[in-house]
Amino acid sequence: MKDFNLSKQLLWIVIVIFSVIVLALGYLLPSVLVPVYENNIYNILKQPLDLMNDSDFNNYEFDSDIAYLYVTNDGNIIQSTNLFKVIKISSKQILSKIDSTYGKFSYLGKTYYYTSETDNYVTKIAITNDNYIIKIKEEIINTIFPVLIFTLLIIIGLVLLWSQLLIKRVEHLKEKVDNLDNDNYKNKFNYCFNDELYSLSNSIDSMKETLKRQEEYKNQMYQNISHDFKTPITVIKSYIEGIEDGIETKEEGLKVIKEQINKLELKVHSLLYLNKLNYIKDLDNIKKETTDVSRVIIESVEKFKLQTPNVKWDVNLQDKKCIYRGTFDMWEAIIDNLLNNFVRYADKSIKITIKNNKIILYNDGPNIDPNILNDIFTPYKKGVKGQFGLGLSIVKKTIMLLGYEISVHNEKKGISFIIK
Repeated sequence: MKDFNLSKQLLWIVIVIFSVIVLALGYLLPSVLVPVYENNIYNILKQPLDLMNDSDFNNYEFDSDIAYLYVTNDGNIIQSTNLFKVIKISSKQILSKIDSTYGKFSYLGKTYYYTSETDNYVTKIAITNDNYIIKIKEEIINTIFPVLIFTLLIIIGLVLLWSQLLIKRVEHLKEKVDNLDNDNYKNKFNYCFNDELYSLSNSIDSMKETLKRQEEYKNQMYQNISHDFKTPITVIKSYIEGIEDGIETKEEGLKVIKEQINKLELKVHSLLYLNKLNYIKDLDNIKKETTDVSRVIIESVEKFKLQTPNVKWDVNLQDKKCIYRGTFDMWEAIIDNLLNNFVRYADKSIKITIKNNKIILYNDGPNIDPNILNDIFTPYKKGVKGQFGLGLSIVKKTIMLLGYEISVHNEKKGISFIIK
């Protein structure tokens, strides 16, 4: 079955469907067309009656399956032909069964069809048995079936032509998929129809562009992460060598090494958390959990106050309980990363407000370049004092997963983040 390609599948489907139709027609058509057969018989029987008269009766060539006769009203036969060949019955019996100008009657298990005309005590009758209708059925079937076969051949030819065009388009799509990672592949295929395959082709093109952007983003992330980890490792290595060579005191060197290890630990934690966000499976259950964000803010502020003795902290929680969707750990990651960014840039003041279901965080540090204002949530985006790192990216992604929004604004002096 491996070589049972699409073209053969379509061909067999058409043959099977058409065969079923032909068999159904062969079985049903004769029954459905019985009224047509009967009308046809009545017309055939009637035509000679319009032309015959007793003087030229013998000049006609009569169908051997049809009996024609002239009879008087009392049943005496004036002239006849094929009578006992078609029906072995007396003329009086025939007259007793005829009650209209055309019709049918049964006699000894067989059906007989007739037409009649009465003129001045004389009746002209044409009569035949059901052998004639069988003959007509055979003629109709013999006419219809060649037409059906011819039609089938035409349809098969059209299907083969259409299937070849379809297969060519499918092969082109396969070629596209096989070359998703090939930037030099630019083969174009002109589609005549705006159909599902056309949409699929466009989707593949879009997917290729998306994969390309993701690959570029991944490579850039690898470079940035490598550089980000390389700096503290280099510092640690330098201080170890300095202690070994006696250039640095052990106490001072260990202090710096510990600071750099803490930075590395924070970077590893951030990287693992950011990766974890990409594989959250029970998001619906997480959204069902709620957290009092005011409590998260109070705890986080206490941690960061120790790092900024010269910064004034103004925490105004008008809503003592501010309940938001999400776990405590997720909101802790959001607030900690924002405040970690704030303590780097704040000059003298950091202000946090919860009001009207909005969380507003402000610091009086330098404004952000308007050209990169909407890009600061991108990992390792360049800022005034270096790169923004992974922190703001974690903030944005976590907030979006929970179904909220975050925006950043340049103020007259400083910047503000609004979560709503």
